[in-house]
Amino acid sequence: MRKDQFDVIIVGGRVAGSTLAYELARNGYEVLLLDRAEFPSDTLSTHNFFNNSVGMLREMGVLDKLLQTGTPLYKKAHIQMGDVVIEADYPVVNGESHSLCIRRKYLDKMLWDHAAMQKEVTTLQGFRVTDVLWQGDTVTGVVGVNREGLQSSYTAGLVVGADGRHSTLRRLVNSERKMAVPTDYASYVGYFSGYVQEGEPRVEFYVTAGRIAILFPTSDDMHVVGLMFPLEDAEWKNKFLGEPEASFRELVRSAFAHTDFPRRLETSKLEEPIRGLLGYDNDWFQAMGSGWALVGDAISFKDPAVGQGMHDAIYSARLLTSILAATDDWAANWNRMAHQYQNELESKMMSRFHMACQITKNTPPTQEQVMVNRVIASYPEAAQAFLGIYNYANEPEALGQTVMRLIQKENR
Repeated sequence: MRKDQFDVIIVGGRVAGSTLAYELARNGYEVLLLDRAEFPSDTLSTHNFFNNSVGMLREMGVLDKLLQTGTPLYKKAHIQMGDVVIEADYPVVNGESHSLCIRRKYLDKMLWDHAAMQKEVTTLQGFRVTDVLWQGDTVTGVVGVNREGLQSSYTAGLVVGADGRHSTLRRLVNSERKMAVPTDYASYVGYFSGYVQEGEPRVEFYVTAGRIAILFPTSDDMHVVGLMFPLEDAEWKNKFLGEPEASFRELVRSAFAHTDFPRRLETSKLEEPIRGLLGYDNDWFQAMGSGWALVGDAISFKDPAVGQGMHDAIYSARLLTSILAATDDWAANWNRMAHQYQNELESKMMSRFHMACQITKNTPPTQEQVMVNRVIASYPEAAQAFLGIYNYANEPEALGQTVMRLIQKENR
């Protein structure tokens, strides 16, 4: 095979792309892995792996190296919605009890290097894809420029977009946008040192009156804090645009004064500039066509509050690999493979997508929702079913069934 010809070209080499390259290489495919960045490279992201996804990192053989960064594991959640407090451990999944929130500057570099170690994988950093090659209605390769501005083209039996929520490959192949639900929130993120959590590390999640805060223990002895407020609040938008750190701290103090979160954040030091998103869409795209496919956020970006991005990146890469490996003649089976890929993605991920679409809307909780939250807080088995939605220990329906059974028990 010529050095400009491959079985698969992957555009984007972060979590989804590097995972796909590794999985394809294990199945004997010659892969070209491209990324416009040069690693290590940070990116704005929800970078948490619930314990089901930690298990996938272990299976890939990268978990031990990731843990060498000193990033802490955690298994506990503290969730406060109004005056309701839920404290519980995430359910164990496939023997994995702990979750991991590792910074992208470590994660992406290690996954890239792990893929590059496979003899079937050729890597190219600093390469920006500008167009795709076509033969009839089938994609056959990519055209792009390197860091010196020199243009090159590469061909393959399949081109995969693993280049995130603003995917260039997705735009070039004109993937159909099947669903889109705009968020009602602005989201800002900061990394703080010196934040104290009593006892073992945990995720903290606070919701009150249209304000949301979520916090994870992460790399470099820091905690990453995400803060969300309604996009329609022009006063706070202007404050954040003018003085991000002061506004971040002020909003925490005013919105979450009924908790001890502001006190602990007040004594913490912001280590890097506050970054944010003024709106985004929860979306879902066509995942495959003739000669092309998508993985990760390129298929579906979801509200960061549900924390599913890392799982979906790895899961979609593994699923696509299994479908490709089970098919000898790709060119004769694009429609069948595309149908299978789309159906299996939706079967696995759509329930969490719909959950994200609910969270992303700024609507006050109903009396029924408040009652459900109180049941979750009062019964360990309900708390386990609630947290189990996030790590795929159970489906959302299981929570509803558990809550109904417990309410009926209380009313006897």
